[in-house]
Amino acid sequence: MKLIQYLNDDFFTQQQLLAASAIDLAELEDLQKRGIMPQASYTLKLDVSCNSFFGPHHEQMDVAYYAKEYVSWIDEMRSQSGDDALKIFAQRYKTRLQQLNDAGITTQHEKLNAGLDAHLISEWKYFLDGVYGLCTKSGLPEDIAAKELAVVIIKEITEERLDKDLSTAELARLKIAVDLLDSASTPFAPHEVLRSSRHRLIDQVRSAYHL
Repeated sequence: MKLIQYLNDDFFTQQQLLAASAIDLAELEDLQKRGIMPQASYTLKLDVSCNSFFGPHHEQMDVAYYAKEYVSWIDEMRSQSGDDALKIFAQRYKTRLQQLNDAGITTQHEKLNAGLDAHLISEWKYFLDGVYGLCTKSGLPEDIAAKELAVVIIKEITEERLDKDLSTAELARLKIAVDLLDSASTPFAPHEVLRSSRHRLIDQVRSAYHL
């Protein structure tokens, strides 16, 4: 199946994550209970039937998948409290935003300026729920910040404007934002692609504006 191939290629199973992080299941679950480590981004419920010389066999199992870069997050977080983990997440997010702002990729949107601290609380929740392990390449604060900034800029330029010509400057700004989103986003699982931000804000925007 394409879904299983995608997950096996781009993610770690829980067992692979544990092995790469040199921790056991109890420690992973403890990190999750303490609100430090994200939940799995995908969970497959497998119902497997097999026939061989020894006869039929049937078993059921759950397989959890995590972003591969969570190995580095676990390594950094093992000695942190929940409050410290949020502070580290927020600082890394802000640092990446500042790097992008310094490169000229900016927005005046409230949530990424005066409202950033409040916005980061909701971003942290999505992070812990495993959402960003699904839709960003690393699942880490840097890609999350890049994705959020890119989405805001794309929507600022294109919201309800697909039939309206953009200026040369707007097109250039739009291309930068779309390329940034492309660099931070996953391909998404095959069954998710047409409903994904990649399809709406990268593929369709590139097509509509000939980027």
